[in-house]
Amino acid sequence: MEPNQESGAKHRTGVATNVIEAIVALCVLVMGVVVVVNSWALGAGWTTDGPGAGYFPFYIGIVLSISGAGIIYQALLGKNRNTEIFVDSEQLKRVLSVFLPALVYVLAVQFVGLYVASAIYIALFMIILGKFSPIKSVIAALIVNTLFFFMFEVWFRVPLFKGNLDPLSFLGY
Repeated sequence: MEPNQESGAKHRTGVATNVIEAIVALCVLVMGVVVVVNSWALGAGWTTDGPGAGYFPFYIGIVLSISGAGIIYQALLGKNRNTEIFVDSEQLKRVLSVFLPALVYVLAVQFVGLYVASAIYIALFMIILGKFSPIKSVIAALIVNTLFFFMFEVWFRVPLFKGNLDPLSFLGY
C-alpha cells in the first residue's frame, strides 16, 4: 500500500506552494515598480539642499522590485521550489468563511459606519460561525457596540466614523 492510500487518508488537492509564492512575489514586484515610478515623479535625485522627496522611497522600491523578481524566479524556476499543496479546498473554505465576512464588514463601514457595521458583524458572526442563539448574539452585539459608543463618543470625545449614510445621526453625535 502506498503512503497516500493508507486507510482513511484523503488525497489532498489544491494550489501548490510555489504558485502562491510566485503570486505574492508578483504583488511585491508590482508594488516596488509603483513606488519607483511615483518616487521618480517626486524627484528621486540629489538636489542642492539634499536628497529629493522621492530619494529614499525610490531605493526602497528598487529593493522591493529586485526581491519580488528574485522570489518569482525561485518559486517558478528554482531547483528547490516547494511543490507541496499550500492549501486544500477544505482549509480554503474555512479561511474564506472568516475572510469574506470581514471584507463585507469593511465595505459596510463605509456606508453605515463603524458602530452599526460592527453590531451586525458581531451578531452574524456569533450566529453563523459560533452557532449561538440569535437573541444572545444580538444582545451581545448591541452591548459591545453601546459600550464602545459611550467610551469613544461620550467619555473620550473621540468620534469614530459614522458612515456615509450616518444612521446614528438621530443621537446627535
